[in-house]
Amino acid sequence: MQFSLTGTPPIVVFNNLIGALFGIAYFYQIIYIIISLLRGNVSLPKARVRHRYAYFIAAHNEEAVIANLVESILTQDYPAELIDCFVVADACTDQTAERAREAGAIVYERNDLARKGKSWVMDYGFDRILNEYGDVHEGFFVMDADNVLSPNYTEIMNDAFDAGYLVCTSYRNSKNFDSSWISAGSALWYLREARFLNNVRMMNGTSCAISGSGWLVSSKIVRGMHGWDFHTLTEDIQFSTFCSIHNIQIGYAPAEFFDEQPVTFKASWVQRMRWTKGFYQIFFSYGTSLLRAITARRFAAYDMLMTIAPGILLTLLSASVNLSYFVIGSLSHGFIATASELHMATGSLVMLVIGAYVTFFLMGLLTTIVEREHIHASRSRIVTNLFTFPIFMLTYVPIGVIAFFKKVEWVPTKHEIAVNFDDVIGTASQG
Repeated sequence: MQFSLTGTPPIVVFNNLIGALFGIAYFYQIIYIIISLLRGNVSLPKARVRHRYAYFIAAHNEEAVIANLVESILTQDYPAELIDCFVVADACTDQTAERAREAGAIVYERNDLARKGKSWVMDYGFDRILNEYGDVHEGFFVMDADNVLSPNYTEIMNDAFDAGYLVCTSYRNSKNFDSSWISAGSALWYLREARFLNNVRMMNGTSCAISGSGWLVSSKIVRGMHGWDFHTLTEDIQFSTFCSIHNIQIGYAPAEFFDEQPVTFKASWVQRMRWTKGFYQIFFSYGTSLLRAITARRFAAYDMLMTIAPGILLTLLSASVNLSYFVIGSLSHGFIATASELHMATGSLVMLVIGAYVTFFLMGLLTTIVEREHIHASRSRIVTNLFTFPIFMLTYVPIGVIAFFKKVEWVPTKHEIAVNFDDVIGTASQG
């Protein structure tokens, strides 16, 4: 049965509309890519002052990796007297606190089983550091226990902080790109985010977004908020959204650090399910405020809205409508949709999937070529990842559908890859 003035089945029209909306919404990111290719990496003026910082690490049962991070912090090419490293061992049942102290960190032990999650640990840790040390530290670096820093990380981040950015993110790389197709796919996405999103945002004078760890916030902001008041499942994106709404510009510095990506599909699924649910939380909590900021001509607010939506919501809408159309149309015995119309609709959906695969393939290929020197993995993994990366990204579709309905809670990600900076860099010689 035809309901379209063009004679095209309505589901085909719907799928074409969804594709057009995706293209319109994210066309600016194509412009970002062009700018990045033409202008390269952002260049920061050399800092006039070396500021004093506190590195903050929330750690839950991280005895395998915590020492490597602390050592990479305390051996930075930066005056040692201007760096303090704080670790909050949160409800640990292993030797995390002992390993951190042995490596030179100042360790607090917290055992609050009611308020679980990194954001609550940050609230506790920031409050305690400010109360005990006053205004000694001008900024807080937020790292995860599995991270490892390049030796010049603090120096480069200090350039951005000294330039006046109260919040600043950095170049997120992976220390286990080579572990599996899952870790490689996740790692490539972050390389793309650094080079083709935050790097260009910085050059264009708009605001960036922090992501997990590897970011710096002025102690003035933390003190002004009386701690840390962002407690969704994705507190990093929540804070980024808060900044875009209140016109706080997040800067970017090409300071490189490395984190550990999930190796198994199950671990990645759990992690991304939490992220996706967190995106829903932020969209429904801050969507109206973002729209008001957009009407005030703040492009950063539009950019942030595109980060949390509409992609995930359009995907959910598309999946549910197509599935419903196919099921109902099949059961209607030709009343809602003829066999020919169902074939056309199925073909349209298949073409959308193929189009998405090709898009992600080209995205991965371009990122791999441009950022090749930052990918420390065997050649075979790098090549095969070009073909598995689109599959990895397409698995966000079922995640987006399930996360909308499922109750999701914070679950810590286990880290076991204990390597230092030299170990990570040495991987480049393999394969």
